[in-house]
This record gives sequence, structure tokens and C-alpha cells, in this order.
Amino acid sequence: MNEILLHITFFREGHTGASALVTWTRTYGNHPLFVCLLQYLSGFGNELASEDPRCPGSLPEGQNNPQVCPYGLYAEQLSGSAFTCPRPTNKRSWLYRIIPSVKHKPFTKASCGDLTENWNEVEPDPNQLRWLPFAIPKSTEKKVDFVAGLHTVCGAGDAKSRNGIGIHVYTCNTSMVDSCFNNSDGDFLIVPQQGEILITTEFGKMMVEPNEICVIQQGMRFSVDVFGETRGYILEVYGAHFELPDLGPIGANGLANPRDFLCPVAWYEDRKVSTGYTVINKYQGKLFACQQDFSPFNVVAWHGNYTPYKYNLKNFMVINCVAFDHADPSIFTVLTAKSTRPGVAIADFVIFPPRWGVADHTFRPPYYHRNCMSEFMGLIKGHYEAKEEGFQPGGASLHSIMTPHGPDADCFEKNSTAELSPERVAEGTMAFMFESSFSMAVTKWGLQTCQKLDKSYYQCWEPLRSHFNPNWKPSTQ
Repeated sequence: MNEILLHITFFREGHTGASALVTWTRTYGNHPLFVCLLQYLSGFGNELASEDPRCPGSLPEGQNNPQVCPYGLYAEQLSGSAFTCPRPTNKRSWLYRIIPSVKHKPFTKASCGDLTENWNEVEPDPNQLRWLPFAIPKSTEKKVDFVAGLHTVCGAGDAKSRNGIGIHVYTCNTSMVDSCFNNSDGDFLIVPQQGEILITTEFGKMMVEPNEICVIQQGMRFSVDVFGETRGYILEVYGAHFELPDLGPIGANGLANPRDFLCPVAWYEDRKVSTGYTVINKYQGKLFACQQDFSPFNVVAWHGNYTPYKYNLKNFMVINCVAFDHADPSIFTVLTAKSTRPGVAIADFVIFPPRWGVADHTFRPPYYHRNCMSEFMGLIKGHYEAKEEGFQPGGASLHSIMTPHGPDADCFEKNSTAELSPERVAEGTMAFMFESSFSMAVTKWGLQTCQKLDKSYYQCWEPLRSHFNPNWKPSTQ
């Protein structure tokens, strides 16, 4: 069986802030395959600077675009916002690369597979929907890499108008070879569920394991290495970037703390690819591909605040009720992509982490609910507290706008009579939710092709019975 050995050391690195040096060794049995040193810079949305230590001084001093860059590099700006956005929302980075990204053959149409933005291919379905774990192709039957393994489950809106979301799963078994992907439509928030993924970006490398997430922002080129059968979820947002939620009366600290977000450090390869390197571009909901004869991961140095990043969900500082009632799940928001309406998100990424439940006189699991938002849930590991059976790791559920949902019958009966002593909730579990103000349509792949739709889902509420007693009287005690 494959094993991962991790050793992490934190230290200070000048003005760039705390860094993590990760020694990563992959073994098969007792046979080491390779060792990888991964280093990260910490902070969310920080102004960061990094250069590959093989080329000291590769960052220009005092300016972005000198007449001649150090080492004969090309200066290239990657803009994640309009030039005139206010400073708090202005996103851009400068990349110093061996060959600029403009050098490539023309893009041509490529197969989209099960990746789509066609929200009208099947009739709407307002029912509660649940999927069994999505199937991962066997490597002995077919080699499938990250891009070929993308499947759109649901979504809404339009990439052309830069307003909307897409929810995808990825199921793959082989690494991308001499190819990379970039999303011109929006940001990818990637949630690994089974198998770690090594992501090579123009900014450097990130190892992302289950119970971690990463965000690859619009326009950033990346390639994915996997180490066996691999599965995960993706939340794609058009027209906005993810940010930390406002804390309001919580105060200055709590939830996902900025310093726990990690960005890669500069790493480059000066590699010619005589057989052709493929750049796959998601543009207006379609895939296009072009050829070039060099690796795009040729950025020797970079600086700016528009970077990929990762986050370990175990670092989330949980806020919870300590008196009575069940708090709204917004207290578990890790990241949000805001809409133009105050307090309304294009999408929120919410988790349900291990925590203490101590509320008195309270039905502690999630309440029964009809919501003006869409709720897509996934399970990374363990058992979700409101539905301990049926909702499995690698599966999903969708409760659409105003579709009733809540605890199943077993959960209700058990927790209506449970002794309300302090208890650990969701121990060994990590469920999450992509919540959106959009009314999402499910794709043909999600409803039919994947053949994982659990058509018996509604039956978990069938045993609910009336407890109404018209003769009930308040207790005199």
C-alpha cells in the first residue's frame, strides 16, 4: 500500500512571512520512489515575492518591467481584477519567465467530455437529490487524467456574462503528462476526497491532500499529478474571487485565520518538449487546446497578491452555540465569493468540522429547512451527523432552492430523546457545503449518465410520524 510521510518545519523568511518547508517522501512498500521538498509562504491575499533559489536576484529591484530583466527573463503581468479596482480588491502578479505565455500555436476546439455549461439539456428537477460515491475509473481499464476526469454535476449562470457557478467532480487515475489546464472563465476551489494531488502551477508546486482545499484562480496554468485512484469536488465561480468572510461581532479572530493559507514558492523548469506541450483552456464553457514546444512552468520569480493557495481544514477555528438552539451554518464559512448584493453570496464554501455540542434544551442536529439558497453537500470522510446512513464519502446531495430537507427519521427520533450532555460532534468526519444564491440546474451526466443518483433518497423521511398531542400541557416543574 502507498504511504505518505510528511515532515513540516516552520521558520521566518524575511519580508515574505512564515514559510513551511515540507519534506515529502512517497514510498511503495519499502521502496522510495522520490523525495519532494515543498515550501510555502503564508497569508491570505498578501503581497508576496518569491524567486527560485537557483537564480538569486531574479526579481527586478524597484520596478516591475525593466528594459532588460535579470537573467534575460521576460516580464509578464497576470491580472485578476480590472486595473482600476479599489486597492482592497485589486489583484495582480508579475511573473518573470524564460519564455512568455503568448508563444503558442492557435487554439483549436477540444473535446469537453462531461464538462458543460449547458443548463438546459434536461428538465429541471426540484426533488431532494443524493448521489452514491462517484465511480473512479480503473487504471487497468482506461487511463484518465484530471482534465479528462472532470464531470459537471450542476450549475447556473453564464461564463460569458461572468456571473454564475459550476459544480464538478473529478475522478482520475493517472497524471497529466506534457499538458496543463487553465480556466479563463473563473476560479476553481478544489476539494480532494480520495488521494492526494500534486499541483504544479506557474507560481510553484502544492501538495493537496484530503481534508485540505486549494484555490486555482482565473487564468492560472496548472498540471495535476496523482498517485492512484483519485476523486474530489470542484466549486467554480465566474466573475468573483473567493475571500474570507467578514467576522462582524465575532471580532478580529476566528473561523479560517489568514496566516493558515499557504502559497507555493517559485519553481521553474527550462524544458523543451519536442513532441509538443498541450495547453488546455476553458473558455466560455468550452475547452480549447494549443501546442507549444516548452513547459509553461518556466517562471523563475514572481511577486504580487494574485496567487494559487491551499488551506488545511483542521485549522478552522470553530464557532458554535454554547447555550441553546442550533446556530445557522454560516458560522462555518471558510471562504465566500460575494455577489453585488450585500450579504448574498454567489457561493459560500462551508464545512461541518469536529466540534463540541453543548446546547441545552435543544434539538442539536441541523433543523428542518427550506432555503432561498441552493445547498450542494459532499462528504470527505466519516458520517454526516444528520444522515449517518446513505450519505457516503465521495457522494453528494443537492437540496435546491425551497426544496425541504433536514434530518432523517432515525436522526430525529434519536436526538429528540437523547441525554443532552456535552459531546463531541462529527468526530472523524468532514462534510462540506457549496451554498449558492443561484438556482442550480443538474446536468444530464448528474441525473442520468453517472448512474449514481440514489432514487430512494426520499425514503429516509418516509418514517417521520406525527407527534402532535392536542392535549399537551406545559410542565409545571
